[in-house]
Amino acid sequence: MEPKYKKVLLKLSGEALMEGFDGKSRNDGIIDFDFLDTVCKRIKKVVEGGTGVAIVVGGGNIWRGAQKPAFDRVRADYMGMLATTINSIGVQDVLIQNGVPAVVMTALDVGRATKPFNRFEAVELLEKGNVVIFGAGLGTPFFSTDTTAVVRAAEIGADMVLFAKNIDSVYDKDPRKFADAVRLEKVTYSRILSENLGVIDSTAAAFAQSQKINIRMFGLSNPDNIISAAEGKELGTFVYAE
Repeated sequence: MEPKYKKVLLKLSGEALMEGFDGKSRNDGIIDFDFLDTVCKRIKKVVEGGTGVAIVVGGGNIWRGAQKPAFDRVRADYMGMLATTINSIGVQDVLIQNGVPAVVMTALDVGRATKPFNRFEAVELLEKGNVVIFGAGLGTPFFSTDTTAVVRAAEIGADMVLFAKNIDSVYDKDPRKFADAVRLEKVTYSRILSENLGVIDSTAAAFAQSQKINIRMFGLSNPDNIISAAEGKELGTFVYAE
């Protein structure tokens, strides 16, 4: 049976990797290892099913530069890029422990720990069955890992972007604040931008809209959702360009 998608870009929430199955932050570390191990086992099944997987990991479990006004924004963003690199190496390690070849490519030069980002090499590695993890964002301040995800997806020619977050769908307002929030099965980038829904960075939404990149956004609290999303099942919210 042919896989639904030949190639996907999976965006993993850093906070979700820390919060694990129950959605509660851990005080004993930045990553819930058992949860990450489960996530990587699901990624392995997707790869074994014939779909190439590239990954972008957020850094919010370690550092959110934009929310640290006491720091210079540029330096704070570089700190955030390094945070995503830590997470990327962690994901790589657990994938390899599960028998999945994985390579970390970073937009910043961090020496022997990773490979420098190269679009052509990334595509070649994916075609050979490697999972390629993109760390350090785009290598420049002021751009989020949401934007990194859709830009890298465009560069590698991903058929779909899968956003695995610490919230299960897109809502018309914050469900953590409003009990009457309505879950949206489908939503356009135009609506996300005009209503400031906040589920994806506005720069990322504008870029994805211009490039006609589709996103399936779903919760990571159930790691099986990764497999379901890669199989093209309708879960969470489908975000698309008009």
